[in-house]
Amino acid sequence: MTTPDVDVLLSKARAWVAEDPDERTRSELQDLITRIEDDAGDAADDVADLADRFRGTLEFGTAGLRGALGAGPNRMNRVVVIRAAAGLASYLMDNGAAAGSPVVIGYDARHNSDVFAQDTAEVMSGAGLTPLLMPRPLPTPLLAYAIRELGCVAGVMVTASHNPPQDNGYKVYLGDGSQIVPPADAEIAARIAAVGTLASVPREPLKATGGRVLDEGIVDSYLDTVAALADDGPRDLAVVYTPLHGVGGTSVVQVLETAGFSSPQVVEAQEQPDAEFPTVAFPNPEEPGAMDLALALAESNDADLVVANDPDADRCAAAIPGPDGWRMLRGDEVGALLASHLLRRGKRGTYATSIVSSSLLGKLAAAAGQEHVETLTGFKWIGRLPGLAFGYEEALGYCVDPEHVADKDGVSALLLLCELAAAAKADGLGLQDLLDEIAVEHGLHATDQVSVRVTDLGEIATAMARLRETPPQELGGLAVEQAEDLSTGSADLPPTDGLRYRLADGARVIVRPSGTEPKLKCYLEVVVPVADGDVAAARAAASTTLEAMKADVAAAAGIAP
Repeated sequence: MTTPDVDVLLSKARAWVAEDPDERTRSELQDLITRIEDDAGDAADDVADLADRFRGTLEFGTAGLRGALGAGPNRMNRVVVIRAAAGLASYLMDNGAAAGSPVVIGYDARHNSDVFAQDTAEVMSGAGLTPLLMPRPLPTPLLAYAIRELGCVAGVMVTASHNPPQDNGYKVYLGDGSQIVPPADAEIAARIAAVGTLASVPREPLKATGGRVLDEGIVDSYLDTVAALADDGPRDLAVVYTPLHGVGGTSVVQVLETAGFSSPQVVEAQEQPDAEFPTVAFPNPEEPGAMDLALALAESNDADLVVANDPDADRCAAAIPGPDGWRMLRGDEVGALLASHLLRRGKRGTYATSIVSSSLLGKLAAAAGQEHVETLTGFKWIGRLPGLAFGYEEALGYCVDPEHVADKDGVSALLLLCELAAAAKADGLGLQDLLDEIAVEHGLHATDQVSVRVTDLGEIATAMARLRETPPQELGGLAVEQAEDLSTGSADLPPTDGLRYRLADGARVIVRPSGTEPKLKCYLEVVVPVADGDVAAARAAASTTLEAMKADVAAAAGIAP
C-alpha cells in the first residue's frame, strides 16, 4: 500500500510521462513508477528519488537553468527546456521584439545539448521569431559574439559550463550581448510558470519564419576577430593546450595559428569533445587533477606555457614552470597579467572585477589613471558596465574585448596571455617575473579559497546563519575591522547572499554560496609590502597568514575545509 503523499507523487509522475516527448526520460520515469508500484527495488530510495524530481521546478535565475539531466520538473529535460523557451519567447514579444526578430541559439557537446537547442529553435519559430541555430557545438563566447554581430534580440546557449557530466544548462542573453540580470530573470521565470500544457506551446520547423542553421561564416568571423586582438610582436612560444574534452579545441588552434603562433601541443586524450569527460573527476581546470595530463605533457616537452579552457571555452586557465616544477596560476594572477598588458597598450576605459576577486586590479587601474569598478559575481554584471575596457573574476573568467563579446571569453584571453608570454620570453623573462614586478610596485596581493562541496544545501544555509549570528572578530591573526552583510545591498551593489570582512593591513574575506554548484566558497586575500625587492619573503609571509585565515574562517563557519 502506498501513502497518500506517494500517491500524489505517482499521479504527477504519470502526468509527466503522458506529456514528455523524450522516449528516454519517459522510460526512465516509467521504470521508477513501476518499481514503486510493485514494491520492487529499494522502495525508500525510489520514493526519495521521485520526490526530488518533483520537488518544485528547476529554478530559472540570472544563470538561466542548470541541473542534472533526467525526467521531472526539477531536472534538465526537453519538457523543462521547451517551457523555458516558450517563456523566453513570450517575454521577448512582450518587451518589444517584432515578429521575425532573430534569436541565435548555440550549444556545447554535452548530453542532449543539440536536442535542447533544436527544441528551442522550434519554439522560437512557433512564436513568430526567427531562430538562428549554430552549425555545431561551439564555445559560449561565440554565441555572445553572434548576438551583436547578427543583430539578435536574444541568444540562448545550451551548456552547463564546467559542471559534472550528468548536468546541463540553459543560459540566456538579451540583445545587448550580456547575460540576463534582475528583473528580467524574474519576468522570464513568471512567463515560464504561466506556460500551459506542452501541447499548447506552438512549435514550427526551423525555416517556418525564415530561420536557418548558420554556416561556418559566423565561426570564422568570430575567430578572425579574436586573432586580430594580438599585436605584431614575438611569437616564439612552446604552448601545451587542453580543451578538457570540450568545444574549444579547434577554435583555439585556429586562433593561435592565424595570429602567427605555432600550433600548440594538444593533450591528445582530452582533445575531442566528450560528454562523459572520461579523464577528469570534474571538467573544471580549478579542480585537483584536471590539469595533470597537460602538466605532464609540458614537463616532458619543455614547454613555456600551459593553457586550458573549460568545456564551453568561456574560461581560461594557465600554468607556468618554476624552480619547484609547474604551478597553476590563480585566476587573480592571470587577471593582473592581462590587465597590466592592456594598460601598457594604452587601452582606456573601466577596469572591472567582482567583489570576490583581488583588490590589485584597482591599484593597477589607478596607477594608469583608469576607472575601477567592483560588481557582484558573474559576468552578467561585469559585461554590461558602460565603457568597459577589461573585466575579470577570479574563477578564470576574462573579458578582454568587450566591444565584441560582453562576456567572459576563454579563447581571446588565452591568445593575449600567449602574446604576453611570448613578449616576456623575448626579453628573457617569464610570467612569474612579470608578477614579481607587479608585486614590487603595488605589494604582494596573495589570494586563496576555502571551497566546500556539500550534498545537502542546508549545510550552506547553516554556515551562513552561523556567521551572521556570531561574526568572527579576528581571522589569521588580523583584526576584523568591518563586517558587511551583503544581503541588504548598498549604494554600489545590489543585494546578494554574502558576507564581507575587511581586515587589518588591507586583507579581506568574502563568504558566499556558489551560484552554479553546491558549494560554500570563502575568498581570502592578504596584502604584504615587498621590502627591498624580496618577493620571496613577502610570498612566504602571505602564505603563512592565508593558511591561518583558512583555518579560522572554516572554524567560524563550522565547515571542514
